[in-house]
Formats: sequence, C-alpha cells, structure tokens
Amino acid sequence: MEVLYSSTRNNEIQVTASKAILQGISKDGGLFVPSSIPTLEKSMKELSGMTYQEVAYEVMKLYLTDFTEEELKQCIERAYDSKFDTEIIAPLVSADGAYYLELFHGATIAFKDMALSILPHLMTTAAKKNNVTNEIVILTATSGDTGKAALAGFAGVEGTKIIVFYPKNGVSPIQEKQMVTQKGDNTYVVGIHGNFDDAQTGVKNIFADKVLEERMGEQGYQFSSANSINIGRLVPQIVYYIYAYARLLAEEEITEGEKINVVVPTGNFGNILAAFYAKNMGLPIDKLICASNDNKVLYDFFQTGVYDRNREFMLTSSPSMDILISSNLERLIYRVAGNDSGRTAQLMKALGGEGKYEVTADMKELLADFYGGYASEKETADMIKALYEKTGYVIDTHTAVAACVYEKYKEDKKDETKTVIASTASPFKFTRSVMDAIDEKYDSMSDFELVDELSALANVAVPEAIEEIKSAPVLHDHVCGNDEMQKTVEAFLKLK
Repeated sequence: MEVLYSSTRNNEIQVTASKAILQGISKDGGLFVPSSIPTLEKSMKELSGMTYQEVAYEVMKLYLTDFTEEELKQCIERAYDSKFDTEIIAPLVSADGAYYLELFHGATIAFKDMALSILPHLMTTAAKKNNVTNEIVILTATSGDTGKAALAGFAGVEGTKIIVFYPKNGVSPIQEKQMVTQKGDNTYVVGIHGNFDDAQTGVKNIFADKVLEERMGEQGYQFSSANSINIGRLVPQIVYYIYAYARLLAEEEITEGEKINVVVPTGNFGNILAAFYAKNMGLPIDKLICASNDNKVLYDFFQTGVYDRNREFMLTSSPSMDILISSNLERLIYRVAGNDSGRTAQLMKALGGEGKYEVTADMKELLADFYGGYASEKETADMIKALYEKTGYVIDTHTAVAACVYEKYKEDKKDETKTVIASTASPFKFTRSVMDAIDEKYDSMSDFELVDELSALANVAVPEAIEEIKSAPVLHDHVCGNDEMQKTVEAFLKLK
C-alpha cells in the first residue's frame, strides 16, 4: 500500500515519501506525517534473526513506498557500514536492571548518526527520482549533535551544500570542535548569538520566505532540512527500537509479545516520537517515558496539557536537550487531534504568537502512552557517579537524565517492566561533565586530557571521532546575530 505524506497544518497537501524528504518541511510551515502508520509485516520472531540492515529494510520499505527495493537497499548498505565501530550498529548493554541501547557508535558518536548516515543517500536518490536539477541546500539548526552528524553525512556529496547554525555558547567544547573542524567545500558552519530555539526559529523563517525561495530557484538552488523535522530523519529512527526488541528476544531476555518500556532523553521530541510510531506499528511497548532536563517544558506539558515556552532558558550539562520549542511534538498533536490539520495549525499559531497552547481533555487522554519526568543538574551528575560506582559503566549526561527519570518512574509507578533506555551520546562527547560527576579532582584538566582519563576509567578505547579532532585546524569561525542568519545564507550561496 502506498503511504503518502500530508502537512500537519493542511492535510489536503499530499506528497510522496521522496518529495517529503526533498522538501523537508511543508510550504505552509507544517511537518509531513504519513497518511497512515503501517503495520509490521514480519513477526518479531522473524525480525530477531535479522541484521540491523535487514531490519532497517523491513521497516523503511513500509514508509518509503515510492523507493524501489534496489534503491532502498543501496541506501541502507551505504549508510550502515564500516563508519560504525561495532558490527551490531546499535548494541544493547545491560546495567543495573535496565538495557542501554547504545546509539552512538557512528562517525560522530551521537544517536543522530543513526538517521543522518542514511539521509544524504535518501535525499540524492529522491532528487534523481523527481528529476531535480537544482543544487540542494541543507539548512539546519543544531543544539550540538545534529550539526556534526549532518555535516559528516553531506560533506562532499555531489549536488548538495550544507549550512549549520549552532548557539555559540550553547554546546560542549568537543561538540563545537567537531563542527568547526569539518572538512568539505560544500560545508558552512555558523555560530549565532542566541540559543537553539533562536537558531531553529531563524531556520524556519528562512524556509518560509517565499521571495528567497524564488531567488534561490532562479539561481539553481532549493532548500531542504536535515533536522528531525525531515521525515527522512524520523523513519530511520523507528528502526532501532524495533531492532532493540528483536535483540532482546533473540537473547531470550524477553518472550515474544512481552511488553517493554522505553525511556528517551528528549529535546526536540523526534527520538521519542519514533518510538511512538514503532509502538503504533505493533511493537509491544507499554510506556514511553519522556525524560527532560531543567528545561522541562515537555514534563509540564504531559502533567498539565499546557505547552508553554514562556520561561527561562537554562544552559545545562545536557545541551542537546536545551530546547523550549519541541518541533516534533506537532506531529503528535496532529495525531491526538484526530488528524485535524486546522486545529493543529491553530495551536501552532498560538505557540508562535503568545508562546503557549493547551490541548483539550479528550486530546490529553490520548497522551496516556507517555510519562513525563525530569532530572536536575545535580540528579544527572549523581546518576553518572552512582551507575559508575555500582557497575563500572559510564554514561553521558543525556543518558543520565533518562536513567534518573527511569528511577523516579519506577519509584512512582512501582512498575518493574523490562526497560530500554536510549543512550544517545558517547560519554567522550561530554568529558568534563562526566568526569566532574565521577570525581571533582578532574576539574583542573583540559577537555582533551580528560578524554584519556575517561578511556582508562571506563576501559573503553577513545573513539576515532575524538582522536581526529584533537589537533584538527579550525576551518569555520563565522559568528552572526540571530537576526543576520538569512544574510549569512545569501552570502555563502553568493545569491544575486
């Protein structure tokens, strides 16, 4: 059955999967959602005997229905190869009563690699399918991880350019070094004076500028996005939840049909939305536990039904979650509104205006699959230390937020259901926060000295992604105000 994609703000707009991937965002500012969520065709028993690549095909073929088998398998083969440092791609590690799904074994040691390794291949294939001759300009805002993963994926890809905006003082030193040392004539990295929400809003405004779009087209360019608002990012993320369940089944940790819980550290809501889609495909998930840091706008939303971004923006040790406008929540709102695009558009207009909206009691009832929790900075650090001292396993700050919220959930609900925690970044990406949490004696060392200490402590080799940036030269040093983002894009593209 063909799956088409409609806009969350106007469901009369319907496009194929390849066109949705190319556009990134609908022309009306809405996000593309599948006309229906397909059901898994293979049993979990059958999937449990498959490789990651084989599971990826079984899941993605159900969503990307205008890609041929050959096209899709080629994209998967090129994406999930030796750039991952484990053959399994997404290993599961058991520690202190939970299963940590390690999503950080790709080229940039964060979970964004799982989708951004394949997105360039999906996009260039989609361009050929739709006879696109324009050069595709990937325009992305990042809170730390998407930027580097997108840069690594698109660097040197013919027919594309990529521009990444990040909050100048809102990412870790290693995250920044990863981005500003990026090679590739088609790459451009810009720090902005502002936070992630400023960067994300600026990018959305550029996408919505019809005059700019026309100028771009006249000069042989068109925009697309590598953010999680692109359905080509979301669909590959569904895969690893299904794969995780299949691995648990293969290793006889669960029985077929047994329900599990999933905990996801959440900022822009894409990663946990992928788990929600997996559940709606038939994956036996009970609770979707949404873990926030001190920017607990999602926690408050699940508690009250009110989404309110009017609050202090907190800079935390888990910067990829320092977000007050969770873009992908719009896709969930659309679903619980009964696929009512008019109602969704109305709520999003309120968010863009007064900065908040409230869902109805009926809509809130349909959010029962979700449990919201949050962890403070101290609780996050205490979790890293406690888990290390108990098991020797070292996790990063974002994963620690999830682990802490999981402990609170168990205490609150007395629920001992087997649980998978999405481990979204390598601890090597946040060495200072991780090592300070374990012992304050490390405070005097530089971030890169701490890398070697962490390696010895955790008995884990330093990832190649860290080794290669230690002495790499800075190639991108542009910084602009958040009101200068469009001018910066125009200058990079040399628009007339």
